[in-house]
Amino acid sequence: MKKILLLGSGELGKEFVISAQRKGLHVIACDSYAGAPAMQVADACEVIDMLNGDELARAVEKHQPDLIVPEIEAIRTERLYDFEKQGIQVVPSARAVNFTMNRKAIRDLAARELGLKTAKYFYATTFEQLKEASEKIGFPCVVKPLMSSSGKGQSLVKSPDELEQAWEYGCSGSRGDIRELIIEEFIHFDSEITLLTVTQKEGPTLFCPPIGHIQKGGDYQESFQPAVIDPAHLKEAQNMAEKVTRALTGAGLWGVEFFLSHKNGVYFSELSPRPHDTGMVTLAGTQNLNEFELHLRAALGWPIPGVKQERMGASAVILSAIASADTPRFRGIEEVMKEEDAYLRLFGKPFTRQKRRMAVVLCYAPLGSDMEALRDKAKRLAAEVEVF
Repeated sequence: MKKILLLGSGELGKEFVISAQRKGLHVIACDSYAGAPAMQVADACEVIDMLNGDELARAVEKHQPDLIVPEIEAIRTERLYDFEKQGIQVVPSARAVNFTMNRKAIRDLAARELGLKTAKYFYATTFEQLKEASEKIGFPCVVKPLMSSSGKGQSLVKSPDELEQAWEYGCSGSRGDIRELIIEEFIHFDSEITLLTVTQKEGPTLFCPPIGHIQKGGDYQESFQPAVIDPAHLKEAQNMAEKVTRALTGAGLWGVEFFLSHKNGVYFSELSPRPHDTGMVTLAGTQNLNEFELHLRAALGWPIPGVKQERMGASAVILSAIASADTPRFRGIEEVMKEEDAYLRLFGKPFTRQKRRMAVVLCYAPLGSDMEALRDKAKRLAAEVEVF
């Protein structure tokens, strides 16, 4: 039986564990706190500081995994190269995880080495550098940490008066021990998509139907599949996704984000070397294989006969409105259950914080249905559920 060491045990990791266990694999879930969602379904768990390379190494030595699957950014990623040298497979690869967990590395690779179209950007390690960069880029602009997730530390800055607050917020929202921000041009886009991209050990790169998404403060609020976009733009995005994932190497599923502009075309935005939060919509059965199943199969080199759209889907997140509560409870679950073609997925997070993502509503409909109505249904049902 193959062993998987999962680094990060949030809601995405939980679904990955479920997929892996259904295939007879043994999963050890790691996180910085006990009772994390993936730990609740894993075969074993470890509470460790994943930014501590020695603690990581001890977990690897103890469990002797065949694969290491990172799920979050806050990992001492350079140690993954050592584990690869020991013969342990890192998913998708140590190179991919090191590049993509840091916005500086992936942005420079995409824009400078591969020539992909991106927003204009600069880096800042001091507030003075941030001010200088904003003068070159102009307003509005976007400021965010080099390492963060779920929009933490990200600001849309509309005037010079907001720069100091953006600097403080960006530094406080940084994950890991990197104190450096990226400041980038605000792209006036018409829509955003996630293109779930599957690289295989053998076989062609596969693409899932594009997923549209809405973000607030850099954090996903809703997603829907398929997004309707210009076929030429889709082809351009696929070409970019294949180019960057090939450069990063490895097998697995990637969440590649793009801005779409009718006037200026496609801009590469960001990339995650793992299942993507907006891809939770695939849990509504929108595809023949959801994103977690695809990630698992690709990592293990198992067959993927193809990816096809089977129905339309929409997701809407449920956020906590309370700052802190242990053993959170939920009101309104029955309201979702009254509706046909709708699911509620509680993540099982053992405590809350303000605006923490606690659950998601998933709705589906036959292909050719009214997508706007489906999105409205998901958002309406999500609003019925309260965390307390």
